[in-house]
Amino acid sequence: MANFTQVSEFLLLGLSEDPEQEQLLFILFLSMYLVTGLGNLLIILAIASDTWLHTPMYFFLATLAFMDICFTSTTIPKMLANHMSGRKGIPYAGCLTQMFFFIWLAGIDSFLLTTMAYDRYVAICHPLHYASSVTPQLCGLLVAASWTSAFGNALTHTVLLTCLSFCTHNRVPHFFCDLSPLLKLACSDTFLNNVMVHTVGALPVIAPFVGILVSYTRIFGAVLRIPSAGGKRKAFSTCGSHRSVVSLFYGTLTAVYFSPMSSHTAQKDTAAAVMYTVVTPMLNPFIYSLRNSDMKVRRIA
Repeated sequence: MANFTQVSEFLLLGLSEDPEQEQLLFILFLSMYLVTGLGNLLIILAIASDTWLHTPMYFFLATLAFMDICFTSTTIPKMLANHMSGRKGIPYAGCLTQMFFFIWLAGIDSFLLTTMAYDRYVAICHPLHYASSVTPQLCGLLVAASWTSAFGNALTHTVLLTCLSFCTHNRVPHFFCDLSPLLKLACSDTFLNNVMVHTVGALPVIAPFVGILVSYTRIFGAVLRIPSAGGKRKAFSTCGSHRSVVSLFYGTLTAVYFSPMSSHTAQKDTAAAVMYTVVTPMLNPFIYSLRNSDMKVRRIA
């Protein structure tokens, strides 16, 4: 299929077209972006500077923190720039680039959460074999596999989108270039794109989520066999932060991409997107630092 694109840019309508609300939103999102960057950067620095935290679990946590900084940087700076300049336009190439990095980094986050669930599974269910099972080489391989798998998925959707024709409709009811609203604007057949969204596109979400469920099913089974109540609480506490992050990430992601189409509205999708693109990355450092005993001890020290 050839590329018959006629529009040179898209208009990101954002969260509001009221000038007064836009000012408040600018201050709010700028504050959230700064908190996200600072919080995740502190997590990375704390792990890098403390040899006690040089373990597989904290290696994955530092990688997730770095990904969250990159993830929020794909959407929020452009939205803030649009608020500052009063322009809502984004070039066609810029829109596709933003969408590519958004899908890629979201996929990496999804796979990383699965690797962290596997790490907790081995630590709780097979503690004596943890050091020999979760090796630095395996950690590096899992992270590289996360990057590669998510990259292939993002590239597939981006290339297919370049084959679509966008005639005159270029108003995107969103604050960034997301795949779903862009497909609705296309004036050519999107059957192949939609098929790929519901097959290949669903794999980076469904496959990791299934892996997390399997890991936690085995974790809960192992914890229930611990005779003492204190031992159960200690075992559960080691994965409490991860459970909270998984609930936030997949809960909002499911609300946008896996709920019935009849329940979708631009306002609901945008509100849910704010949760998993802005709020969740901002809360991750607080969840891990407040609920993780090692992080609390290092912070107090």
